[in-house]
Amino acid sequence: MYHINGAKIRRLREDMGLTQGELAKSVGLSSEFISLLELEKRAPSLESLSKIAKCLNKEISYFIMEKEEAFSRLSHAEKISKRTERLLKKFQRYCREYTELEELTDRHSPLAPLYTNVKAERMADQERHRLGLGNEPIRDLFFLLELNGLRMWRHPVPEESKISGLFLFLDSKQAAFALVDSSLSFGQQALIAAHEYCHYLRDRYESPVIDNPDVFIDEYIDLYPGRERFAQTFAMNFLMPGGKVREVIEKDIRLKKLNFEDIIYLTSYFGVSTIAMLRTLRELGFLSQAKFKEHQKMIAKSKEQPLLRYFPVVGQPRLHKGKGVLSARLTSLVLEAYKKRKITTERAARLLRMSRERITREVLRS
Repeated sequence: MYHINGAKIRRLREDMGLTQGELAKSVGLSSEFISLLELEKRAPSLESLSKIAKCLNKEISYFIMEKEEAFSRLSHAEKISKRTERLLKKFQRYCREYTELEELTDRHSPLAPLYTNVKAERMADQERHRLGLGNEPIRDLFFLLELNGLRMWRHPVPEESKISGLFLFLDSKQAAFALVDSSLSFGQQALIAAHEYCHYLRDRYESPVIDNPDVFIDEYIDLYPGRERFAQTFAMNFLMPGGKVREVIEKDIRLKKLNFEDIIYLTSYFGVSTIAMLRTLRELGFLSQAKFKEHQKMIAKSKEQPLLRYFPVVGQPRLHKGKGVLSARLTSLVLEAYKKRKITTERAARLLRMSRERITREVLRS
């Protein structure tokens, strides 16, 4: 079985600055058909595909790909270690159990809209508006993303895996998942989660997307596909709206020159990593490049850690070393399925990391 990779058509069209209507006019098709083609809801004739390929300066074979299950493509993406292979198998089991629980409880999460032809900053503004967030910091980011269709798996990742985040879209289930390395700080996890959320909103039909640690470093991000710079710009604006950052500085801090303690305060307020806040302040003109580098060195020397104790991040969960972070939504699905006798005590205990006795004592009696 073969199918047309609509995401490739969309990406090339956007890179050439063409609207769906302009491409449609060039190849003698309707803009509606081009839209459905990019969403992989229609298949073109060989003649139509030939015209599209010619217009986009590619061979027909470029747009035809074998219909392979997402996890198969993921495991074949590159040579991986045994530990990474075990991690991906655990992730696959998590995705399967999550979707099974949704089916058992009839609680399917609807997909968020797919964004096209919009700049990263504008896309962040539009998504915040759609979610009713206004200009305020996001206090329950992971819960919010799950409610909007991106199921989260926060789990420690072996350093050798070179994976900070991963996005996966299961076409057969119409379900999106993200893996975030929970061994990182809460602020780093938040940035990675927002980054993967952008892939969900924009690149879901190009799944899977593996983001290694270098993607989140300014000096290296341009070595990767343009979608990574886009996702990073989206994440920064989604988590730290420029207008709100200015408001807090002008109304509260009221200093022309920010000191390191002020930056830690802002970091805590927005629930992000210190380096992410430094980048935002530099972009907004509150920090010179020299000051940026000076504060960056303080982070490298772990000068931020003592200060962070005085400025706890609101909404930050208590993390357990070596373990993942339980998804609040998955926990809710497990409890509902268990109370309705859809799953066994053993399965509920394993998913919730509880003993059978505790499950019986605390859940069934509630």
